[in-house]
Amino acid sequence: KQYLAAGGNPHIRLFEINNASNQSILTLEGHTGNVTSLGFQRNGRYLYSSSEDGTVKLWDLRSPTYSRSFDSKGAVNSVALHPNQAQIISGDQNGSVKLWDLGSSKCINDLIPESHSSSTSSQGRVAIQSVDVSNDTLIAANNHAEVFVWNPNDASKTENGGEAIRPKAKFRAHSFGAYLLHAKISPDGRSLVTTSSDKTARLFDTTNWQLTQTLSQHSKWVWDAVFSADSSYLVTASSDKTARLWNLRSGAPVRQYTDHEFAVTCVALNDSST
Repeated sequence: KQYLAAGGNPHIRLFEINNASNQSILTLEGHTGNVTSLGFQRNGRYLYSSSEDGTVKLWDLRSPTYSRSFDSKGAVNSVALHPNQAQIISGDQNGSVKLWDLGSSKCINDLIPESHSSSTSSQGRVAIQSVDVSNDTLIAANNHAEVFVWNPNDASKTENGGEAIRPKAKFRAHSFGAYLLHAKISPDGRSLVTTSSDKTARLFDTTNWQLTQTLSQHSKWVWDAVFSADSSYLVTASSDKTARLWNLRSGAPVRQYTDHEFAVTCVALNDSST
């Protein structure tokens, strides 16, 4: 079976894709605020989510209640599952990036990126807008378009038993005054895409973090982007009521989807063989 999960405020509803009924088959209850991000474990055994209630939760899809909950102590904007399926990364509005170990159910690292933008939290930090992780790269982007990079495998033990990860890179993905809305590492790990209020999506080479392409044919904010399974194509979603499919080898749009009556704020793509 294939499932679609939709996060709301505060429930998550699960739908069976091949079911003729439009009714949800399961409602997941436990969050007390807006659900901001969610995803499935690789084999679909469980779902993970983040919320403005300050928690990250794991859900066994056989039960309507969460199996585990992690307290981030601040509204969580974004969450990602490490490819090793053993760690979850969260980014919150207090400017913190946390690594949660699923084996011990503990926070094993709390990273506070050093931002040079004006603060957006009571702690004097800038909210983390988006996080993502690959086998050897962890990225966090704040809403002022600063991107921070770590190698999660390059960690050393601290005196209190935690792990310290040294920063690998830091750069500004979009110009001053622009808001970064989403950041995603490509499946092959070679590119990072960021989307912004400056009406563009930008591609960066993950070996040196240099800008390689600017996709600039949208006429309003670009909210989201997703890579194809082979990392050769990208789909973007925009407030201009369109989604666009881009050929990343040429940098040209190859298709435009225009049936939406309102802003397109998120996009997903299934082009894999599984």
